[in-house]
Amino acid sequence: MSTTQVSFHTIRADGVDVFYRAAGPLDAPVVLLLHGFPSSSHMYRDLIPQLATRYRVIAPDLPGFGFTTVPPEREYVYRFDALAATMEAFVQALSLSSYALYVFDYGAPVGLRLAANAPQRVTAFVSQNGNAYLEGLGEAWEPIRRYWADPSVANRDAIRPFLELEATRWQYTHGAPDASLVAPEAYHLDAALMARPGNADIQLDLFLDYASNLELYPRFQQFFRDWQPPTLVIWGRHDPFFIPPGAHAFQRDNPQAEVRLLDTGHFALETHAQEIATAMLVLLDKALSDETVAEK
Repeated sequence: MSTTQVSFHTIRADGVDVFYRAAGPLDAPVVLLLHGFPSSSHMYRDLIPQLATRYRVIAPDLPGFGFTTVPPEREYVYRFDALAATMEAFVQALSLSSYALYVFDYGAPVGLRLAANAPQRVTAFVSQNGNAYLEGLGEAWEPIRRYWADPSVANRDAIRPFLELEATRWQYTHGAPDASLVAPEAYHLDAALMARPGNADIQLDLFLDYASNLELYPRFQQFFRDWQPPTLVIWGRHDPFFIPPGAHAFQRDNPQAEVRLLDTGHFALETHAQEIATAMLVLLDKALSDETVAEK
């Protein structure tokens, strides 16, 4: 089988059956891709083969998303600390001693917990609409902010429509330069998986716990300052959730970070996978070259 052929696996980690996609040579440097809401590793279907020509690419589904399954007896508590703990166990189960980290949306607070806890592992960092600064939160967060301030049944129910197909479709197509470039199976798959019994409450619990990520922003920013990993911040400029000031803010703590804004929305890979892959390969190749020089 060609190393660029994507394969599909499940591994037990933290008592969770973590589904993941993998491609690339087993002895190549690792790129770890962490997805966001309401998606799964399926969002990387176009990116993985482009990176796997030179890198070992691994993209897991977070608990509560995609094809990762949590046994009922695990009594999993859906919090971002728990998602990060499961991903840490996943990294350990695959014996990943180092990796370039790509984060998107929910993948950012999950991945940045891993990075802050084990910064020496991170060979490069890519944020695609993955926020770590207060100024990156757009007005679209207002209903969820009300839920944080008052987690009443009424405020919880007010954001339930955000889990429906039309809201998911809007997230994929809003801000895209051409909606016909967005594959409909992407948002239909997300909506179908979120509609599984019990999943709506999982997502509402995560909405509420997202406030815990804001409290950790200073720790994430300290990671950028202290470690200065080779960094690419490549965002859809029309994202209503994570807005351009949040992209530019990365340069405050890592002045060498490259910031690039694309003419698209939240799910930038749907319309700009080629451009993102090209920019990533430049960053990853440079990071690998710099690491080789440093070892000599």
